[in-house]
Amino acid sequence: MLKDLKMKELPLKSISSAKRILVAPLDWGLGHATRCVPIIYALLEEGKEVILAASGVGSEFLKKEFPTLQIIDFKGINIKYSKSNSQVWTMIMQIPHILFNICIEHFKLKKIIQKFDIQAVISDNRFGLWNKNIYSIYITHQISIKVSKNSHILTNFMRFLHKLFILRYDECWIPDFEGENNLSGELSHGFPLPKNAVFIEILSRFQNLKIEPQPSNYQYVAIISGVEPQRTILEEKLTELFLQTNKKCLIIEGKPAQNIEIQHINKITIISHLADEKLAQTLKNAEKIYCRSGYSTLMDLYALGIKTAVLIPTAGQTEQEYLAEYFEKKGFEIMW
Repeated sequence: MLKDLKMKELPLKSISSAKRILVAPLDWGLGHATRCVPIIYALLEEGKEVILAASGVGSEFLKKEFPTLQIIDFKGINIKYSKSNSQVWTMIMQIPHILFNICIEHFKLKKIIQKFDIQAVISDNRFGLWNKNIYSIYITHQISIKVSKNSHILTNFMRFLHKLFILRYDECWIPDFEGENNLSGELSHGFPLPKNAVFIEILSRFQNLKIEPQPSNYQYVAIISGVEPQRTILEEKLTELFLQTNKKCLIIEGKPAQNIEIQHINKITIISHLADEKLAQTLKNAEKIYCRSGYSTLMDLYALGIKTAVLIPTAGQTEQEYLAEYFEKKGFEIMW
């Protein structure tokens, strides 16, 4: 079981002199954007001027969360997932494309720094957003990138390659607890860390919310997330599953936009998006939760004190498969 541990303040001393800070989350789904929420609020409380760089659903989410902040449209690496149960070869085939886009990101950052007078940058898993002229911080929960379950050689090579990018930054923040009672397991524990890495404990948009227990309108709640086509495949799978139950079910599509869309299928309600407080209340009071085993989702559950859920790893996504198995030992269920 997960223990309740106190969440500590972010180590912002290193960028205390910076007045204008760029925060740029990776745009693979919502998770990287949502976990930047406590960082952005902490910077604003310190009196910093925050500029956001994002695209896709992450950008839409941040616009709703921080309507007064400037958001630069910053498209990242357009990763494609296959419909099969393995993403390894799909990802390997995209490595040249990924490396090329890292270079593009790096040069785009130079232009943004000059245009907006940026004095520090916080990059959530964007490999190319360091700059030698300003303080650069990189966020990742996955120092060791899980490429294949069975190939330690490939995993070690990817860890070495990732480390080369990490060391380009002044600091690397790992959103996890140090020691045995942690959330990321072998992704960031059990091997020497880069010399600039530090554990900052978890990052969750829910960590400062106080949710009171109350009867829920829904017994089963599903959070849909991830890269297409796997996101839609999951939604269809859970819709079919929920139609076979007599439970009142809610499916949250993870599609933040100006207008919220709601549809009903028998006892299933499908909603495009829920605001943070409403989402936290819904999850806290649900009988059963179905969700991906993405790390940001797991941090959100931890922040809400939710100690069990049905985890559905993206097919062939070795990081999520590992986290699902890791959390199964902590009392969670897996649905393959």
